[in-house]
Amino acid sequence: MSELLYTDDLPGNSHWSLQVAAGTELKFTDTQGGANLGMLFYNPHNLLERYNAPDTLKCQHTFKLTKGNCLYSDMGRIFCSITEDDTGWIDTVAGTTNKELVAKRWGERDYQTERNYWKQNGYDSFLVEIAKFGLGARDIAANVNLFSKIFTDDDGNFTFEREHSKAGDSITLRFEMDTLVVMNTCPHPMNPAEEYPHRAISYEVRKASPISDDDYCKNFRPENGRGFENTRRYNLAIHA
Repeated sequence: MSELLYTDDLPGNSHWSLQVAAGTELKFTDTQGGANLGMLFYNPHNLLERYNAPDTLKCQHTFKLTKGNCLYSDMGRIFCSITEDDTGWIDTVAGTTNKELVAKRWGERDYQTERNYWKQNGYDSFLVEIAKFGLGARDIAANVNLFSKIFTDDDGNFTFEREHSKAGDSITLRFEMDTLVVMNTCPHPMNPAEEYPHRAISYEVRKASPISDDDYCKNFRPENGRGFENTRRYNLAIHA
């Protein structure tokens, strides 16, 4: 097993950010079941480079993400690879909640009244975290929602899969380049729950094993090989 660097918990209805180095992996675990972990990714050496959902889906010919898929930047480089996924389906098309959506679905609450159980939303949570690095609203791109599944019904409508993630399910991301990771545990925007969901996650930070030529993610789609080479060349320049 790879070397454990540290571990922590992120309560439901919370947000956090951290910078991880190339060659690091993050293992996320849904501790209660029914979690949603919204995530954004930026290049800490050039914050103009960030996660690009359309390119990620298009170049890998998919609507969902799961083990084997890579998460691409808008420069054709790979932020991270999904090396393990107990859920089999990760959403990156439905976006995140905002204040108006949360108030309409679950009612308005503020911190002064509810304390840590007030109803935060994903958009403002992202804004709080990226502001720490000098970023703002124009820098929010389409996000990833770990532990959540969105599919289309026979009429082409988006449908939220209830009880998609079970307690103990985990997802591991291996980072191929230095990455600023921004995350929140606010509900998925299509979650129809009657009560505002407070679902926590835990995460482990580990040193990843070296990548071999037969690496599963590297060979999962033809484009991934090119993405890994682009990333390798960039890392050579950054870490020279």
